Amino acid sequence: MNYSKINNLLGWLCGIIATLVYVLTLEKTTSWWDTGEFIASAYKMQIVHQPGAPLFLMIQNLFSNLAMGDTSRIAYWMNVGSAVCSGLTITFLFWTITALAKKSYVSFSRTAELSKSALINILGAGVVGALAYTFSDTFWFSAVESEVYAMSSLCTAVVFWAILKWEVRADEPDADRWLIFIAYVMGLSIGVHLLNLLVIPAIALVIYFRKTSKVTSAGVFKALLIGVIVLAIVLWGVIQYFIKFAAFTDLFFVNTLGMGFGSGVTFFAILLTSGLVFGLWFSRKYAKRILHISLISLAFIIFGYSSFTMISIRAKANPTLNNSDPDNVFSFLSYLNREQYGDEPLFKGRYFDAKATDIFETGNVYRKDGNRYVVAKKKYDYTFDKVTLFPRIYSEKHESFYRDYLKLPAGQSPTMADNLKFFFGYQIGHMYSRYLMWNFVGRQNDQQGHGSFTEGNWISGITPIDNLLWGGQYDLPTSEKNNPSRNTYFFLPLILGILGAVWQFKKQNRDATVVALLFFFTGLAIVLYLNQTPLQPRERDYAYAGSFYAFCIWIGLGVLWISELLTKKINVKNAAIGATALSVVCGPVLLASQNWDDHDRSEKFLARDMAKNYLESCAPNAILFSYGDNDTYPLWYVQEVEGFRTDVRVVNLSLLGADWYMKQMMLKVNNADALPINIDPEKIKDGVRDVIYYNDYKIPGHVDIQALLEVMLSDNPQNKVQLQSGEWGNILPTKNMQYAVDKAAVIANKVVPKEWEDAIVDTMRWTFSNSYVSRADLSIMAILANNNWKRPVYFTTTTPEENFIGLGKYLVTEGFASRLMPIAIAEEGDATQPIADVEGTYNNVINKFKWGNIANSKYLDPDTYRYISMYSGSIFGETAQGLLSIGKTAEAKKLVLNAYENLPKKCYGMSDVYGYSTLLDAMYKVGETEKANEIVKRNMDYVREHMAYYMAIAKTKPNLEYRNMRFGLASIQNYQRILTDAKQTAQLAEVDKIFETYRSLFETSN
Repeated sequence: MNYSKINNLLGWLCGIIATLVYVLTLEKTTSWWDTGEFIASAYKMQIVHQPGAPLFLMIQNLFSNLAMGDTSRIAYWMNVGSAVCSGLTITFLFWTITALAKKSYVSFSRTAELSKSALINILGAGVVGALAYTFSDTFWFSAVESEVYAMSSLCTAVVFWAILKWEVRADEPDADRWLIFIAYVMGLSIGVHLLNLLVIPAIALVIYFRKTSKVTSAGVFKALLIGVIVLAIVLWGVIQYFIKFAAFTDLFFVNTLGMGFGSGVTFFAILLTSGLVFGLWFSRKYAKRILHISLISLAFIIFGYSSFTMISIRAKANPTLNNSDPDNVFSFLSYLNREQYGDEPLFKGRYFDAKATDIFETGNVYRKDGNRYVVAKKKYDYTFDKVTLFPRIYSEKHESFYRDYLKLPAGQSPTMADNLKFFFGYQIGHMYSRYLMWNFVGRQNDQQGHGSFTEGNWISGITPIDNLLWGGQYDLPTSEKNNPSRNTYFFLPLILGILGAVWQFKKQNRDATVVALLFFFTGLAIVLYLNQTPLQPRERDYAYAGSFYAFCIWIGLGVLWISELLTKKINVKNAAIGATALSVVCGPVLLASQNWDDHDRSEKFLARDMAKNYLESCAPNAILFSYGDNDTYPLWYVQEVEGFRTDVRVVNLSLLGADWYMKQMMLKVNNADALPINIDPEKIKDGVRDVIYYNDYKIPGHVDIQALLEVMLSDNPQNKVQLQSGEWGNILPTKNMQYAVDKAAVIANKVVPKEWEDAIVDTMRWTFSNSYVSRADLSIMAILANNNWKRPVYFTTTTPEENFIGLGKYLVTEGFASRLMPIAIAEEGDATQPIADVEGTYNNVINKFKWGNIANSKYLDPDTYRYISMYSGSIFGETAQGLLSIGKTAEAKKLVLNAYENLPKKCYGMSDVYGYSTLLDAMYKVGETEKANEIVKRNMDYVREHMAYYMAIAKTKPNLEYRNMRFGLASIQNYQRILTDAKQTAQLAEVDKIFETYRSLFETSN
């Protein structure tokens, strides 16, 4: 069997192995973050958040058909789609590594014979590098969920493999078809994710090295510069400016020529197509080869990019999920430019403590209005008193973090040295190098790291080194030793990759430069471009998967370095076999053995079940306000895909500030009626009442909310003030609001439990909690004014209090959602925490709620186990205490037994220990002493070990564990009180020992 056949078979075998691994470990339903949105949107061809991923959605829609109509299996099959894409990525990575390794033996020959030792070395390199990437932390995580990064990695792998195929065939007549193929794949990849485009500079270098007769530094620089220019042309020219030109052409055709919307876009498309056709004719007739291939490539990039027409087509159909409503060319341009997320300064910008000195206009925002485009509003920017080149510490929202990280005292201005310190230390060190080390050295745990010594760091497994870096490694608690996400590789994959890079730079300097360029542009270049602020909502390692892909090429080539070393002692064939075997153990086998348990997501269901619990907490035909991604996206999934509780209207408060979303909420979707906002859409369109500022008119007492709405929605100039921009805007004249309650409507619609009917207030009074009124706030006020209690109104329990517009004291918990109720119970003492409908919550817990298999799953991720303290404390503990307070002991006992059965039999954090306090107290009160003692022992063992761990760290490191230690100290005191009341002397004695050990800390904290 010849090399080509073996190479092809082994490549497919590696891909099949990877795919099987991913299918075995993938999540069987939706996961956290964006997957719920992507699955829901792919299933019904809807519009996801900016800047969209239309090709990804269309391909995932094909995979959804494998569910054969079973909506509960659609998420599974879309996850399989990611697994297949990831498996194919591994296949192309194998072929990439073998192509590079083979060149050291036969250069560009396609027919030269290889010795057996060379064959083993080449194929061994491919197996080691490909399977190392298969089992790497970041790639494996993305491979088992329906997210864009698996398919994006496939595009990157195909493109880099294809340029190596062209390189071998560059002297053949039809070689340029490979360049056209690359251009087409890149165009397609835009419809998945833009990361694939970062391969362009590396491709430019491959072409230069292959075609030049003499390599020079100037030539390399020129090729690299051309590559960067081409990248810029595609990234900004094709993706953005083509659409921008089309938009302003449409503006001219519509506003000046009086033609219909889209006429200018059509003209521009015809003009662009004609220009390309003419250019191709001209370049072919006059033998302009480079121009010809460039124009064909551009045409294929645009052709691939045309997948975005799906966005515009579907937006016009107004689907349920229609993010940004990009139904015209200007809103489409805004969608592509990710304008809702804002921009980060790259070349020049402010320092975080800079003050604005002036405001200036930067452009217009257009919207459709009748039969023409109008200026919705102006774009503005500011000049500042403190600016710098290469700004890295620019966010005023993160000033406290910057000062703490840089050790800058309050009032002291940062310097360029501070700017660079943050760049190298945090943006490169913490937000890139740490991720690189996670993948190839080891990972402390899967908690998000913000700089503490116990969360999210890299470790090696070599205790002295880890202890020097992070401290406390000789005092690790049992939970950390047995943590599935504690993965240690002892530097071996990293060393193997470094050896491969050394070998390649020594033997194949040109190829090494290309791989290094790929490594840089998919790693550090992204760091430069993103310019991320600290305290990101989640870890961002997935953005750098391409960089880790490049490093795994070097891991594979490390086989060749080891083989050459062994040939000094043994024959070349045995050296090749030995090098491959050793590298397989130090790379793929080690990575698989360490990573399997925390990447096996096959037993996780909480994202889906949590969404269903939110909905099951709601009465029929309810309005449910949510806030964050992990609230909303799973809700979208269970409603749009599984068709679960579609009578509930889910309203995301972070999106409700946008005019397009507010308008969508005024329409019926699925089985949920439109929101009773009753505001003329013309009064809240883009540029109109984007923000309504508070201007205190010193009005005595409270003002009815209907009157305030009339003022805020009035077009009377007397109800407006001049803003800083010079424009006139409506105002909120007082924060003291009230709403007269129709008691008959409240009782008729069963808004409150029957036994609370006497507590219904005549008038609800509250103080608005913000300094301005957003469209979201305006919507809540309008719903309250117009609903008259016909539809139940809820907020998810995870919605931040500042989104309640001051109504927090009228919210009553019914499980995972809090219901708006006009009752005096909440007014007494001006309670800040929602009170509970105990019996309603009990019924939900026993009869409706599901717990995502968290009690039995071998592995739980942080996004899952962060809810455990809420479950134990609020859902189970407080509800049980409420039942006991009204004499329902039997129900309380049933509830605590339900908690014991459904909660994990281990602790994941100090907050879990603290959260168990109310539940344990209830368990003792209902006579479940044995089970309560079991939990007390488990939890106190956790506290004792972790307190010792923190104290050990504090011996050599700054103590950054104050929050966890406070939870621990508070838990000890709570457990002492609970055990004293329960007369559990043996358990109390053990807790007292812990108390005595840390008595000095109690005295300090008091």
